[in-house]
Amino acid sequence: MKYKVIRTETADAHIRKIILYVAENFGSEVALNKLEELEQSILELGNHPSIGVEPRYQVLKRQGYKVLILEKNLVFYKVNEDKKEVIIYAVVDQRQDYLNIIRGL
Repeated sequence: MKYKVIRTETADAHIRKIILYVAENFGSEVALNKLEELEQSILELGNHPSIGVEPRYQVLKRQGYKVLILEKNLVFYKVNEDKKEVIIYAVVDQRQDYLNIIRGL
């Protein structure tokens, strides 16, 4: 990994919420698979921090966020080139009002 991947407490809480929802509705095996998929995708940002796209909202672009799109989930992150870090700020379901969630960080 060229970049260190750092997850904020908020991002961890979002991931827990997603996994609990999947476990309650689809079972623990599906939830574990979802967790593995999320973890792998997030860690891949350490090797390829530029795979995300710019967010559609101008306010998020100005704040320097990038978005990794994973099926129904969006991973909001920023890249610190000086420290060679990728900081994960939020992992949300794209059907949520994610603009207000990100603004609240």
